[in-house]
Parts: sequence; structure tokens; C-alpha cells
Amino acid sequence: HGDFDGTIVFIFQPAEEGGAGAKAMMDDGLFNKFPVNAVFGIHNWPGMPAGHFGVTEGPIMASSNEFRIEIKGVGSHAALPHNGRDPVFAAVQIANGLQSIITRNKKPLDTAVLSITQIHAGDAVNVVPDDAWIAGTVRTFTTETLDLIESRMRKIAHSTAEAYDCSVQIQFHRNYPPTINSSEEARFAASVMKEVVGAENVDEAVEPTMGAEDFSFMLLAKPGCYAFLGNGDGGHREAGHGAGPCMLHNASYDFNDELLAVGSTYWVRLAQKFLAQGK
Repeated sequence: HGDFDGTIVFIFQPAEEGGAGAKAMMDDGLFNKFPVNAVFGIHNWPGMPAGHFGVTEGPIMASSNEFRIEIKGVGSHAALPHNGRDPVFAAVQIANGLQSIITRNKKPLDTAVLSITQIHAGDAVNVVPDDAWIAGTVRTFTTETLDLIESRMRKIAHSTAEAYDCSVQIQFHRNYPPTINSSEEARFAASVMKEVVGAENVDEAVEPTMGAEDFSFMLLAKPGCYAFLGNGDGGHREAGHGAGPCMLHNASYDFNDELLAVGSTYWVRLAQKFLAQGK
């Protein structure tokens, strides 16, 4: 289709789930080899009506971070706990204490999630083990909130472990930054969406999700917009997969083929209109 004036770069992004493929491409010189003025992306979204778009200025997806806290104690017979230093008890107290960060240290308006998803310790019912560990994820929309949470996590873990005569080691990995749309590009993308599906089918203030996306690295380097394209209520799925919209990361997820024309039309018109601006 020759009806555009400029250069369009298609980015085939690998290893989004945990591999940070977008960052790897940038580290390999993506935007040096293929200079662009803006970047755009869309994500298929279950539960949103099929063919509807969702977009917002500012944060649309959260940062993704993971932690592991290892507590070292001294094992003992479970009937003689005074002979040891119980890392399991310390781990439980640390887990409880970490939730105070969300309710007592963070501003209520600064959205964040701290989820402990793993607690591991011991392998016998009558033995207090030597060590225990807890792990989980932290999600935020700003780096400032993330800095606060990590700092408080470290202090609570060390102080609590010390109170129970245990030692602690903390690993905190910042995987993906928040996905933050630039205002001008988000408004521009919304205007194109309205042309494609009508204003009544575009949510310009869609609720951000605490999920994460490594497209965020590209939005740190370039202005742009990431948006959602509704996948419907699951009615398109074949029998045997259950009812209702199937959320992401599920073996029964099924892309709604009816969206192909909507999504491709959006891309074509977006490219034509953006390049027509002469940027």
C-alpha cells in the first residue's frame, strides 16, 4: 500500500514474557539502525467487548519486579525449639510486616501491589529447619513508589530477622518499568481508533492494569502509545473450553479472529495519519 509519506518500522519483539526482548533489541541498536519518531503497540484484551479499544494517557501497565528473601536460622527438634532459632517463625513475621508497607508507608493514591507468592521451609514435621525463604512480586506505576517499597522491604526484613536472632539475604530484581503513554501520542491514537470503530467504542480513560509489558522500555526511549483491543466475552471459543472470557496466560485462551480486520485497519490509518503530519 503506497499511500503514505515516510518510513514505517515493524518491530517483531521476541521474549516478552520474562526475557525483556524489547530491551535486548534496543541494546542491539534497534533505534540507531531504524530511527523512529514514535512507537505504538496494541495488546489483545479479554473481557473487553470485541472490537473496542482501551487507551489512556500516562501509566497503562505497571512495573514488574520480583523478590526473594532468604532467612537463616538454627535448626532444632520441633519439641525443643528453644535450642534453635526458628527461621519459619521469622519468615511469617516478615511476610506480615511487608504488607504494612502498602497500608502504612505508601500514599493511598499511589497504586502498588506487593504479593508474596511463595513460602518454603523444612521437609519434616518434627524438625525446625535451618532456613526458610519467601518470594513474590511488586508492581507499581512509578519508580518513586517502587524505591520506597524496596527500601522499606529491606529494612523490615533485616530488622525482623534480627529480632528473632536470624540473618537474612534479600534479592530484589527490577524486571520491567511501568508502561507509560505520552499524552500527545495517546490522544492521537484515540482519534484514529474513533475513526475505525466509532467514539462509542473507544474508552479513552481505560483502567490501567497491574500486569506488565516490556514495550515499556521502548516508551522510555521514544514517545508513543500502548493500547488494548477487546477480545470479547469468550463466545467465539470452541466447545470444551469453558464459558466466559478466558484471561491471559491460560491454556484455554483463544484469539478472536474477528479482530483481525479491526486491528489491521487501525494500524494502516495510524501510519497514514501520523506520517501525514510531517513529523
